[in-house]
Amino acid sequence: MREQEDIIFGKPLNPRVLDVLPTEDYKLFLTFNNGEKRVFDVKNILNLPAFKKLSNKEFFKAVKTEYGTIAWGNDIDYCPDTLYNESVLIN
Repeated sequence: MREQEDIIFGKPLNPRVLDVLPTEDYKLFLTFNNGEKRVFDVKNILNLPAFKKLSNKEFFKAVKTEYGTIAWGNDIDYCPDTLYNESVLIN
């Protein structure tokens, strides 16, 4: 079976999430498979209907990595490419 880092349709995949750490102020510290550490501010998406449940801090803190991205219960996840592109490099 091929790894996530493999090429799809002749193009390499963007980096994928290996680890996630939520903070009290709705930020996620992310480690990507290219070694980058980045931060994503979830406050920017809390007003979107699909992500309203994340305003509950306990639910927000239950984030986990899943298939190279982040996910919460109730089928809430975030596109790994968008997550990478919208996060800020911190290392």
